[in-house]
Amino acid sequence: MEWKTSDGLTDYDDAVAFMEARVAAIAAGEADECIWLLEHPPLYTAGTSARREDLTDPDRFPVYESKRGGQYTYHGPGQRVVYVMLDVGKRGHDVRRFVKQLENWVISALAEFNVTGEIREGRVGVWVQRKDKPLTANGQPAEDKIAAIGIRLRKWVSFHGISINVEPDLEHFSGIVPCGIQDHGVTSLVDLGLPVTMAVVDVALQRTFETVFGDD
Repeated sequence: MEWKTSDGLTDYDDAVAFMEARVAAIAAGEADECIWLLEHPPLYTAGTSARREDLTDPDRFPVYESKRGGQYTYHGPGQRVVYVMLDVGKRGHDVRRFVKQLENWVISALAEFNVTGEIREGRVGVWVQRKDKPLTANGQPAEDKIAAIGIRLRKWVSFHGISINVEPDLEHFSGIVPCGIQDHGVTSLVDLGLPVTMAVVDVALQRTFETVFGDD
């Protein structure tokens, strides 16, 4: 397993090209699995389920058609993007289980900061309750999205992956309906009052990876 961390901002097309090549090499048995930690410049990506009407400000940032699952997402500085190039074939050929492991990985990493991440039926990604905000119109606690998940498989090797909001400009999310969800907001670790650095988040991700995937 290789852990790769890139400083600065990584061009989206360059990232996709790297993933395409690495996935092919992993599938051919010519390269190790890889977890790549990086940040992108401000951009929107459209997953395979993206609806054009959810791109509310199409001229704001570059928009990339992505072949990962999901709808529109934002990437930008202050957001930790985690690209996962893992052999799902040797991990049981179970896509649902793999996605659940990714969700549990994010939840475990957030727990390192005493943040309770939760999964919601019908809503992709990881959510946090905002007890500091007013109740919703139906009397439920407000919830904000803190992490997005979207993967693709080729020859049972995964790519694309996870994004965790550490300290992005949350106003940048306003150009899309994130993941098609209109009734909830977006948050970050810093927005929750946790002035953590990207490096500290990376340590939490590496430490919790083994607890989630270690038996595979």
